[in-house]
Amino acid sequence: MTIGFSQPRRRRSRRTVTVVATIVGAGLLFAVGFALGEAMHDNPLPAGTQTLVRTLEPLPIAPAEHTVTMTVTTDAGAVTQETVEPASG
Repeated sequence: MTIGFSQPRRRRSRRTVTVVATIVGAGLLFAVGFALGEAMHDNPLPAGTQTLVRTLEPLPIAPAEHTVTMTVTTDAGAVTQETVEPASG
């Protein structure tokens, strides 16, 4: 019978545990995302939505009854005058 000291067990380093935990966590996250995507794909929005596209024509515009003149002075001192007259019709 031999009495002696046995070799102490080698402990796993924290880095190894962290790497393994990260890989397992990433796998779980992928699995949950995949399952959620499949669940959403299996249950699409209910049918019945209808899109209608049509072109609207502009309404006729009545001619102006009077003339309007605007005078605008800018900060630089320039004066602009514009006169709008009724459309002939």
